[in-house]
Amino acid sequence: MQKWEYATVPLLVHATKQILDTWGEDGWELVAVVPGPGAEQLVAYFKRPKS
Repeated sequence: MQKWEYATVPLLVHATKQILDTWGEDGWELVAVVPGPGAEQLVAYFKRPKS
């Protein structure tokens, strides 16, 4: 059975693509983006296979 590890990352509006690209290069798959605690904040949820 595949095991996963997860990460939650705050997304900065002015650097969203750079943040997503960086995590993607490290093997993380974006699962969801949800509203954060602030009005203009977003939080990204990532997963990747646990080694």
